Amino acid sequence: MTACPALFVAAPASGQGKTTVTAALAHLHVRRGRRVRIFKCGPDFLDPQIHAVASGAPVHNLDLGMCGEADAAWRLHAAAGEADLILVEGVMGLYDGTPSGADIARRFGIPVMAVIDARAMAQTFGAVAHGLASYQPGLPFSGVLANHVGSTRHADLLREALPAGMAWYGALARDAEAMLPERHLGLLQASEIDDLGARLDRLADKLAETGAADLPPAVEFPSAARPRVEPLLAGKRIAVARDAAYGFIYPANLDTLWALGAEAIFFSPVAGDPLPPCDAVWLPGGYPELHAAAISANRGFSAGLRAHHQAGRPILAECGGMMSLFESVVDKDGNSHEFVGLLPGRAVMQKRLAALGMQQLELPEGTLRGHTFHYSKSETPLSPYARAQTPDGREGEAVYRCGGLVASYVHFYFQSSPRAVAAVFGGR
Repeated sequence: MTACPALFVAAPASGQGKTTVTAALAHLHVRRGRRVRIFKCGPDFLDPQIHAVASGAPVHNLDLGMCGEADAAWRLHAAAGEADLILVEGVMGLYDGTPSGADIARRFGIPVMAVIDARAMAQTFGAVAHGLASYQPGLPFSGVLANHVGSTRHADLLREALPAGMAWYGALARDAEAMLPERHLGLLQASEIDDLGARLDRLADKLAETGAADLPPAVEFPSAARPRVEPLLAGKRIAVARDAAYGFIYPANLDTLWALGAEAIFFSPVAGDPLPPCDAVWLPGGYPELHAAAISANRGFSAGLRAHHQAGRPILAECGGMMSLFESVVDKDGNSHEFVGLLPGRAVMQKRLAALGMQQLELPEGTLRGHTFHYSKSETPLSPYARAQTPDGREGEAVYRCGGLVASYVHFYFQSSPRAVAAVFGGR
């Protein structure tokens, strides 16, 4: 057993301010000289980028479905051995999803602090808090933090409405200047928020005046060993696109590549980098449609990919990475942009969400789990090499294979099957 103060930051729904509060809370404790490790529930890429800046450390995902219970157990135990505080940000509402954030909090005994947007309520705040605390048995519910509070008197009304024995973590006033900016897939990427540090400082200053500034009770995390990974990619150089267009990268995926023995070489198509010499390429998801001009102008990138593909070398292209391999991408304004052209057809941005949910792909080497979340649709004459499935067995996203190229809308979680990942990248 290793003990460490820990808190699960939840909410009754999305949009209540979980990410803002979690990041501000981490930043507050870091400013006080504490080592903070943050985890994010669910298959999220954007919130972890914010949290990495706030905590100064990589942020890993916890999901009992995509990542698995054993993966969560060893990561939490490892964090407890090096941190002064562990924060876990939930996903959507506390009980949403199967499994839910509540299932993680219950499984690992992490006390829950609910962030509730109180801008349009008074005493009903207490009813919402009571419902969150008592809806399911066995949940280690601790207390609440009121967000978007209008005044000191408003905060007093909210606190007085709480059930007896429920902890009050304080209140945050409405502050438009401190809000984190968003776009269609969620928050902006951390690198795109120029004043992120100032926003976090502003929020941390406000939290310093509340009960959230104190360390929560310690939680005991049972010993759990990190799984052993065979070095099936030893000696392989994998070029990884990483910039504003290709930023959807789980830190755990990089850890898996390194554990497999691969060398990751990062490059930026948006900045004009050509494809570096490599044995395999990984094009992660992101926003290629927002950087179409820069990517189209980067002839070294497109020519390098074509030569790499013609040589039969492996390429994994996920979601936005796959979009950029079509002949063109049509943005939300209807403008068509020329892209690499390794895949026939085009990707067309939609006004509404096109797909969302967990996926898994059965390969001879193992089952790769992941998720899909995109606003575009692909139009291609290609027949799928395979199809992913949802956890309940429904047909999922198409997976295309052309020579050494594997492309899909699915974002894969590499640790779910390192052996399958090694096979995709040309390992033994």
